[in-house]
Amino acid sequence: MRKGNLLLGIIIGFFLHLLLGSIPVIGDIIAGIVAGFLAAGGLGRGAIAGFLAGILGGIILAIILPIIITILSNIFSPLAVLAPILSLALPIVVIILSLKGAILGAIGGVIGAGIAQIVYKE
Repeated sequence: MRKGNLLLGIIIGFFLHLLLGSIPVIGDIIAGIVAGFLAAGGLGRGAIAGFLAGILGGIILAIILPIIITILSNIFSPLAVLAPILSLALPIVVIILSLKGAILGAIGGVIGAGIAQIVYKE
């Protein structure tokens, strides 16, 4: 069974999610297909690549968001009252909303891994 590069598939799939994210549903699936094809090695590996490519943006934003809220609460003092609540709630909301892209990316990853199996005759 041919092993693709999982990390490369995740990174390129992530950037495709960023570029094609404005196209509803299709953009997420296309990014997942590319991530799954590059990851190769089996359907499960393709699904993992597509899912991680889709959720990566939400995780990065969830890490950066509390830092931005803290900086803004120091600049705008009325925001300081809401800063603790926003620092906890907004990252959770972002991750939940990014699950749509991750699930569609996983579906695309399975399709891409299937295509890789056909192309490489596994």
